[in-house]
Amino acid sequence: MFDIGSSEFLLIVIVAVIVIGPKDLPRALYKVGQVVGKARGMARHFRTGIDAMVREVELEELEKKWAAQNQRILDEHPAEPEVETAALPAPEAAPVSAEPATAVPGYGAAPASDPDSPKNGAQA
Repeated sequence: MFDIGSSEFLLIVIVAVIVIGPKDLPRALYKVGQVVGKARGMARHFRTGIDAMVREVELEELEKKWAAQNQRILDEHPAEPEVETAALPAPEAAPVSAEPATAVPGYGAAPASDPDSPKNGAQA
């Protein structure tokens, strides 16, 4: 973050001990940490807002490009006239079987002899 060397950091610590005093130094460092944390949070919030605005502008530009591209494609390939549906033959219906459908064991209804069946009064 800051390009501080070891000798510069030592000088800052010595000045802080002389100016603030060793008794109040931990409290001062705590307050400095809080201020730095709040500044980072505000910078992150600001950066997030800027990123969102940039994304919105990019989306608007892409929508304009897509609209122009779609219009160009529609101009190159005009829509074909619709075919009347009355002229088309009706689809044939599927034959209906007269036999009743049978249940497959394990799918749907349980056999009457199953003691765990909910129909036989067992709780699930």
